[in-house]
Amino acid sequence: MSTIYKVIELVGSSPDGWEEAVKKVMDTATGALTNVRIAEVIEMDAKVEDGRIVEYRTKVRLSFKVEREPETL
Repeated sequence: MSTIYKVIELVGSSPDGWEEAVKKVMDTATGALTNVRIAEVIEMDAKVEDGRIVEYRTKVRLSFKVEREPETL
């Protein structure tokens, strides 16, 4: 039987830094998904107001194994 993986992208944000933004994505994803295999940070940016960073954002690509029910006859 072959293995199937699904890939999704999520964006997390935090006023405290990019690492915290990634952590928020992972906490949310692992609470809702099973079998998460890979997390890849693919983009980082920051919201700036009055010359200061007020929000850090990360786009994270996640892949997880799709579990299929066994086929019945």
